[in-house]
Amino acid sequence: MNQFAGLHIGLLHPFPPLCSARGMEQVPLNYISKVDVLKILVTANYKYIPSLDDILETTAVTRLRNQLLEAEYYQLAVEVSTKSGLDPGGVWQAWALASLKAGNLSGARGKFSRCLKAPVDRNQLNLGPPLLQEIVNHLETTVRPTFATSYGEDILASLRELEDALNEVSPAERPEVPTQNSYLHQECLYYLTTYGPHHAVISFYMRHNCETEALTYLLNKECPEEVFLEGVLQPCLERGHLSKLQGIMVKLDPSLDSCSRYLMASCQFLQRKGYYHCLYQLQNFMMDHIRAAMTCIRFFTYGATSYVQLGEQQRWLARAKEHLKTYLQEQQGRGAGRRKPSVNSFRKTMSSSDVSRHMNTIELQLEVTRFLHRCETATSSSTPQASKPISKSFGSSSPPTLFGGSPVKIEVACKVMLGGKNIEEGFGIAYRVIQDFQLEAQAVYIRAGHRLVRQRHYGAVKQLLKCVGESGTATKNDCDALILSCLSVADKGPSDAKELESLIMEIKSIETKIKAYLACSKLRPAYLLAVKLDPSRAGPLVQDVLQAAEGAHDSVMQNICCQWLSEHNKTPMQRQSRPSPR
Repeated sequence: MNQFAGLHIGLLHPFPPLCSARGMEQVPLNYISKVDVLKILVTANYKYIPSLDDILETTAVTRLRNQLLEAEYYQLAVEVSTKSGLDPGGVWQAWALASLKAGNLSGARGKFSRCLKAPVDRNQLNLGPPLLQEIVNHLETTVRPTFATSYGEDILASLRELEDALNEVSPAERPEVPTQNSYLHQECLYYLTTYGPHHAVISFYMRHNCETEALTYLLNKECPEEVFLEGVLQPCLERGHLSKLQGIMVKLDPSLDSCSRYLMASCQFLQRKGYYHCLYQLQNFMMDHIRAAMTCIRFFTYGATSYVQLGEQQRWLARAKEHLKTYLQEQQGRGAGRRKPSVNSFRKTMSSSDVSRHMNTIELQLEVTRFLHRCETATSSSTPQASKPISKSFGSSSPPTLFGGSPVKIEVACKVMLGGKNIEEGFGIAYRVIQDFQLEAQAVYIRAGHRLVRQRHYGAVKQLLKCVGESGTATKNDCDALILSCLSVADKGPSDAKELESLIMEIKSIETKIKAYLACSKLRPAYLLAVKLDPSRAGPLVQDVLQAAEGAHDSVMQNICCQWLSEHNKTPMQRQSRPSPR
């Protein structure tokens, strides 16, 4: 005690004069501040007062401050930090948290203002600094204001606690989170709106099922789309509250103009994530009929590996058609009412002619689907016909549809042509596909003919030739070219000789028939046909036979051709001018 008493008396004159008579030397400022620290401790009647030598080093002062914090001498810790040049932010934080946990809400506010700062960018996608999150967590879960507050503070809260006690409400029955518009709810919002980013405020509202408040705040602050997606849309999707969110949007913004950028961002997000059912629901809500029709078409093709499955999903095509029909009706209605300002620009637009064209495509695809669904269903339990491997030959597990490019549309036409019990059954629909999309008809016929020949369905090839000839657009040369192309891929074995001969007989042009014989290595019939023509036409054809004979090492036919050429003044030079086959 004597030591402390002496120190106390000494503090009345805490340090020697600032300057001496001799050298006018100044006393160090650090020394003065340390003496002030001791004076603060003595004035506060702090029990453990160190000596001046003990606190001359910064580490010693830091240790002293930490001891004051542990003993909950927060005011002293602040003053010691300030006098010693230490950052008092940590002390204010500890003092503020202690006040918060004690229920002194207004006191905590003032202290937190010393250690919290508002963010420079409120649009950042986070929940704020860790201290802010800790404050909100305490307010949401554990804090109950006590009577140890300033006069009149949190009176209603205390009365509520008293009422709960009188009603014997157990803690388990009390809500663990603040209810909307409660004192703790408002306290959380104070901290979040003062020190947190927009995302933190919106997340708080969403956490407590206050979707209306969250969306109102977002619209008022004009938050970026990313804040809406992460703070509002994703929680609604997780809880299955997309319809609820749509209702709130209409209530707050009946025209959806203010929400339009958030709606567009939502559609892009849902498509990117593959949430197509939610995407379709949102497109319906937006009355974006063009995009909704596109989504329906995707539902039609999604996951299907055959036209049997496409047939079971054709309701989506009918729905897509209804969307386009509704869009056309709205277009006509706007046209009748003259011109309206383009308010709803977030909805996809399309010319009436393009919409009509897409509707025709859907109608034709419906017809194709019904036909192939019926064909595949009828043949599923029997031996596959020529049409069975077509989708596999296309190189994809999904069946081709008319919503693809020209090569895919050609595949559809070919599949339809070969899908029925005979060529005639599907040729009409295939021909419509060719005409409607202006496909190269010969390319479709050749593709179909090649598949029939490879599967040795020579009778079907003749049916194809008959249908092509009766279509009214094909010429004799087209049919001849089709046969010649089919022969080029045929298996020329002895078992197919008769069928190939039968096909050759369908050729009308002598020159093409000779080429067909040569393609099948039938040199004698080719020669006999050639020499029946007048010499001017026959000469080049006989030379073709001669080249084929040379390639086949058929000396008999070589001699015959050479004799005919010499008799008709075809010199060896003329013959040799033609390249020999290799």
